[in-house]
Amino acid sequence: MPIVGETLPPHQQPEENSRHGRLMVRPGPPVAASARTGLVPFDGQAGKPLALAYVPQPTDGRPYRLVLLLHGAGGSPRQALELMLPVADEQRLLLVAPQSTAATWDLIGSGFGPDVRRVDRVLQQILAEYPVTGMLVGGFSDGASYALSIGLINGDVFDAVLAFSPGFAAPLVTHGRPRVYVSHGTRDPVLPVDPCSRRLVPRLRAVGYDVTYDEFDGGHEVPETVVRRAVRWLGSRT
Repeated sequence: MPIVGETLPPHQQPEENSRHGRLMVRPGPPVAASARTGLVPFDGQAGKPLALAYVPQPTDGRPYRLVLLLHGAGGSPRQALELMLPVADEQRLLLVAPQSTAATWDLIGSGFGPDVRRVDRVLQQILAEYPVTGMLVGGFSDGASYALSIGLINGDVFDAVLAFSPGFAAPLVTHGRPRVYVSHGTRDPVLPVDPCSRRLVPRLRAVGYDVTYDEFDGGHEVPETVVRRAVRWLGSRT
């Protein structure tokens, strides 16, 4: 898979759609306020799981910050949520984790399309029910690569990207300039740090992204200490 490089210019095309990784959803006032809190499942056709959300209490009209979380290859929405469940209540983060349509995200297989449309559908449902101010996207492993890719494509939708142990970023187009946080274990046997984040981060910086890079002594994992550093970074303004 390609890694974003110095020659990628930000640009816009009128025909951009899900095949380019573009999301149609935009935040707005909720259509019908929901009182559902805690773990909230969203089912698709024939009762198949579409996504799982975590909504902190209370739903009192105060807006949440929405975090779209993307699981790794072969993972599940619950595994994606667990990345940030320990900090969701104290930070009032509404966590939303879709299930990929295949074993991993569409970009890694046949290219953007079905998962982009699924993410759009899930976000539309969530935003119709809950007040949100600010949206970011994050993920682990393949989910981190996908988060970086759609985050850079949709930087006019997401204001930040959290990439825990990514392998690459492959945006077909770019919009906006979201802040980026990347973490990676120095002993990662799955996505080794040298050909992955240590190449990716300088290239992102070279094309103008504000990137915070957090290396830690560990493997293919996301320690809670890294999550808490990422949350502190989210609250900072540089």
